[in-house]
Amino acid sequence: MEPLASKIRPKSLKEFVGQEHLVGKGKPLNIAISQKHLFSFILWGPPGSGKTTLARIYAKSLDAILYDLSAVSSGKADIKAIIVEKVGDHPKVLFLDEIHRFNKVQQDFLLPYVESGELVLIGATTENPSFEIISPLLSRCRVFVLEELSEKDMAKIIKHTGFKLSKKATDWLIAMANGDARQAIMMLENTSELYGDITVDTLKDVLQSKFLRYDKQGDEHYNTISAFIKSMRASQADAALYYLARMVDAGEDPKFIARRMVIFASEDIGLAQPTALVVANDVFRAVEIIGLPECAINLAHGVAYLCEAKKDRSSYEAYFKAVADVKKYGNLPVPLKIRNAPTKLMEELEYGKGYEKYTKEDLLPEKLKGKKYLKK
Repeated sequence: MEPLASKIRPKSLKEFVGQEHLVGKGKPLNIAISQKHLFSFILWGPPGSGKTTLARIYAKSLDAILYDLSAVSSGKADIKAIIVEKVGDHPKVLFLDEIHRFNKVQQDFLLPYVESGELVLIGATTENPSFEIISPLLSRCRVFVLEELSEKDMAKIIKHTGFKLSKKATDWLIAMANGDARQAIMMLENTSELYGDITVDTLKDVLQSKFLRYDKQGDEHYNTISAFIKSMRASQADAALYYLARMVDAGEDPKFIARRMVIFASEDIGLAQPTALVVANDVFRAVEIIGLPECAINLAHGVAYLCEAKKDRSSYEAYFKAVADVKKYGNLPVPLKIRNAPTKLMEELEYGKGYEKYTKEDLLPEKLKGKKYLKK
């Protein structure tokens, strides 16, 4: 049976709710759709913000053949099948959901078809494209950033479902869904099927059921990644590996986990064991190239290493102390001795005068002389 979210999906921009900065009058996607501009683009935004719907509206405006794939379950063979299919004069639009799940090799395979125009690519991602999409492919696509749906937008969408619920239940659902329209609709549909009446209590009962137990934008996601990081910080490898396994088993993006490990290597290990950053970066690269399920082994290797490493947060803490002074004092004058002097006038003004490469003189601005950020 077709899910309700699919049944009530907007067919045109007139029906679309939210993202006014992209689809409002005179805005980029509105212009592209109304004027039938043919180009590839990336939709970057949180779950349930309208990425799939916008892709379908765009493809319909072009009278294109739309191919709807998920990067989780698709690969090069699926792309090849699309390329060889004969469709006459209709453009081929490939909507690739969770494009960040395609590894570098798979993205490289897409590149020539996007470059030649054989495929119009619409990638959808919840992750920063700068980190997740290879530069050559990203340079051939525009990036549109979608925002989390507002409470007002969510209320409109809930009303459009046709379900009757009190203001209290509506407010609770909006707060729980956290801007994710698809989740709100799914909650309403399941609650109606299971209980008939939609109240705060019946909505809560459905929320506790297994299919929503690990919502990647919800509390369980943040609780688990928090437990994972704190276990590594405490050098408890067993606990960290358990939370790693839990996230992988729940379908968490392995690159999200690896990215947190790269951050951890500098934030919590830092100067105590500088090679930790090298290892964490190599784990991220392995995850990017290999993908699931095998990259879980690389993650486990990295987690065990980071747990066993000595910990030192001094560089992390020093940086934020410096940031605090930047915010407090603004752009204090740089000492003349260490200013660049590319012109004769600057030399005459004594820029760079008396500079010594290996001086022990304090090079901080005058107001901060003697300030120590890094503890040794």
